[in-house]
Amino acid sequence: MFANISCYQFARLSALPSLKTELLAACKQRNLKGTILLAPEGINLFLAGPRQAVDEVVALIRAIPGLENLAPKYSQSDHQPFSRMLVRLKKEIIAFGVDGIDPAARTSPKLKATELKQWLDAGKPVTLLDTRNDYEVKLGTFRGAVPAGIDSFRDFPQAVARLPEELKRQPVVMFCTGGIRCEKAGPFMEREGFEEIYQLDGGILKYFEEVGGDHYDGECFVFDQRVGVDPALRESASAQCHHCQTPLTAEEQEHPHYQPPQSCPYCYVPDAEKERLARAERQARLDALVDPLPGSLPYDNRRPFTVPGVHDGATLGEALRAVFPHLPRDHWQAIIEERRMVDSKDQPVNLERVVRAGEYYAQLQPAQTEPAVNANVRLVHEDEAIVVLAKPAPLPMHPGGRFQRNTLDYFLAQVYAPHHPRPAHRLDANTSGLVVCSRTRRIASRLQPQFTAGQVAKTYLVRVHGRPVEKSFTCEAAIGGESGPGGNRSIDPVNGREARTEFAVVSYRESDDTTVLEAKPLTGRTHQIRLHLQHLGHPVVGDPLYGQTPVRPGDPGTLPVDAPPLCLHSWKLSFAHPLTGARVAYEDEPPAWVQGQMA
Repeated sequence: MFANISCYQFARLSALPSLKTELLAACKQRNLKGTILLAPEGINLFLAGPRQAVDEVVALIRAIPGLENLAPKYSQSDHQPFSRMLVRLKKEIIAFGVDGIDPAARTSPKLKATELKQWLDAGKPVTLLDTRNDYEVKLGTFRGAVPAGIDSFRDFPQAVARLPEELKRQPVVMFCTGGIRCEKAGPFMEREGFEEIYQLDGGILKYFEEVGGDHYDGECFVFDQRVGVDPALRESASAQCHHCQTPLTAEEQEHPHYQPPQSCPYCYVPDAEKERLARAERQARLDALVDPLPGSLPYDNRRPFTVPGVHDGATLGEALRAVFPHLPRDHWQAIIEERRMVDSKDQPVNLERVVRAGEYYAQLQPAQTEPAVNANVRLVHEDEAIVVLAKPAPLPMHPGGRFQRNTLDYFLAQVYAPHHPRPAHRLDANTSGLVVCSRTRRIASRLQPQFTAGQVAKTYLVRVHGRPVEKSFTCEAAIGGESGPGGNRSIDPVNGREARTEFAVVSYRESDDTTVLEAKPLTGRTHQIRLHLQHLGHPVVGDPLYGQTPVRPGDPGTLPVDAPPLCLHSWKLSFAHPLTGARVAYEDEPPAWVQGQMA
């Protein structure tokens, strides 16, 4: 059998670090486990182990000046209720947070357990005030007692303020588990004007020890692995939920929602509801992040430049002009003169510096701000593996050019920190709709290949100029590489890569001669849908690269937020979930430019 003790003593203690070391060594030497709290105001402890070892440590503590009258309360258990031995230094041995309350100097009158029983047997008018937390009261309390209605003892002052004013002129007996909370609660209530306050000496445990369970219903919650003890101080069948800390009776442990360590009947949340709540919380953080837009606030930016291998041994000026041929030498010379070009050690450099392949340089851009974007990102789904979201437009997905912070990648890094979900595929800045992200590299290694191998079913909505002749049709025109100032591609039947897109008509609007189509790209070439539609004579409405108005050199790739939208929307995605392998499907709301025209 194991001897269990709980006790406290308010006293003015000093040299706490050395006392901590001494007591920890003494307890470990005797194979005791539990917790000892030391503070300038006294000691509070819970210990378990062989009876002789417990008594030896109690004798050591009583030898400390001020702790001579330590009075442990004993009980027994057939197992060790604690998992380890801890000695901790605290500001208070029982956290209350109210200045001027000093139980070592003065406390409220103590009422012996036998005397309280006599009062209750005789029916003496008295209010029993339970100062414990609500979850403790749940297991049991004195018959007719008034619970404080608190989740933490620090909330007790607010609970006192809610008590009826007439109670200040009536006898009140307060109680807790072992008496320590009442040592502070009593003087506080007296300070608040209560005229006749008593505290149950030794608390519920001492009451059980001396008079049993008379006038008490249930059991007493204890702060160890036993959870509860009955009036005979025997361990009960109660348990405690690991998730919400609620004590559970034997009957409650039979409930199907008791799924240790995840949940109990009081905190169980269906999986769908858990996902909804988590997504709502993350959405709120995302909405707060983008108001105002991160890139609208001035910040110091670094634009990196890594020397390509072909320019090994060249001067920095030669390498820069080769990589950025559209920028004149005067551009770089001005940056050099402003000492805004630095090496990997943040030392300013000049254009004559000889560079080596792979060396890192950075262009410093102080007090940068970025163009506005549409930041109305909506979270569609998230679990431990993936995040599915609806990207608005215009919004770049990745940092580059004029956009570093006003990007989807930056938003995700901030909201999910310290993790960083990575998109498994890419939408152009001006394309809206569903994007799926991997939450870890391991998940990315399972999800990314599905996009590469064409195993992801993708359906887009697109509005085009004109009216196609057929209700459904396919384009297989090969697509070439980058060939223009705006990053545009072209149809290249000789050297281009294989590409295939299936189209189906959704609706036609005669007023502006435009048609809404479903588009299913079966390959994943850059700008595939837009190029194929241009090739077929039905360019996408609002397309700055392949639309009816040709792009001019130097036009931005990301449209202004007030520009007419590019009418291309990632509508549906279906793929094998990277953890379970089961096929999952997600669908976004149709965009404003197509609403009302869907069947």
